[in-house]
Amino acid sequence: MAKSIKFRPLHDRVLVRRIEADTKTAGGIIIPDSATEKPIEGEVIAVGKGHINDNGDVRPLDVKAGDKVIFSKWSGTEIKIDGEDLLVMKESDIVGVIAA
Repeated sequence: MAKSIKFRPLHDRVLVRRIEADTKTAGGIIIPDSATEKPIEGEVIAVGKGHINDNGDVRPLDVKAGDKVIFSKWSGTEIKIDGEDLLVMKESDIVGVIAA
């Protein structure tokens, strides 16, 4: 059972948990942590209410909690909630949603 995160991003921001990449190649070689890059794939944990347009209307976000996404390499602000490393980023930093 997934634990509940007590954090709600504001406006057009999204809370994302990185999905760790495999540390072993197809041939069975283990890749050390120092040789791997941070993953650019994650799962959306929580989303804000939406983007506020110039006229004050709120446009809902295209992503929702549970979506698997790919985001820009240097995007987001790393935060720690309940001992877990998470990212807060704007929806515009998300490149796309991975279809299930």
